[in-house]
Amino acid sequence: MPAFLSALTRFCLSSIGKKILVALSGAAMMGFLIGHLSGNLLAYGGPDAINSYAEWLHSLGKLLWIARLGLIGAVVVHIVFTILLVIENRMARDQAYAYPATVGASKASRTMIYSGAVILAFLLFHLSHFTVTIFNEFGTDKYLDAEGRRDVYRMLKDGFGVPWVSFFYILAVGLLCMHLSHGFASVFQTLGLSSNRFRPVVETGGYIFSIVLFIGYASIPVAFWFGILN
Repeated sequence: MPAFLSALTRFCLSSIGKKILVALSGAAMMGFLIGHLSGNLLAYGGPDAINSYAEWLHSLGKLLWIARLGLIGAVVVHIVFTILLVIENRMARDQAYAYPATVGASKASRTMIYSGAVILAFLLFHLSHFTVTIFNEFGTDKYLDAEGRRDVYRMLKDGFGVPWVSFFYILAVGLLCMHLSHGFASVFQTLGLSSNRFRPVVETGGYIFSIVLFIGYASIPVAFWFGILN
């Protein structure tokens, strides 16, 4: 077993190992974003739809916490190994690029470390605001609906009713989607699921995926602003 752990550690700390861990953790987070958006869009079905969904999630108990811890683990792995790759790449700058295409890397790929920092700040704020509810009344009896369920619909309405909260939310979602526009294709490339022939298709799919996510997430605060959701 020690020999296996030693080999696993060496692999994880190798260049290809770090890239695979970043790709797998990124894929896990993309899956979460799709599921989370599906739940958020239930707001368009009215208070009962999204409040019932939230009640079902909380009824999962330990399974929900396992999923949350798994997501936190994926975020930590993604951040730590991305930073290690950035350091590795900067240390190798004096050497010639192995692939000429790297020189012309997209703006999204070259700024991923910075957009990632903003996204992390947003994630911590978003969790403290809507999930942990450490600095507002969202966790009190004031935010229970007529059936005694957590009134997520009203939480969204009141939360996005604060202009700077909505602005920060849309800004972070925009940066996240810019991050994904590059990350989507990188996941396929790193895991060997893409080739030079299909690379343009995968890259286009990444752009479409990121745009759809942005529209979906950003539409919710905008819908509250314009009274579509009331």
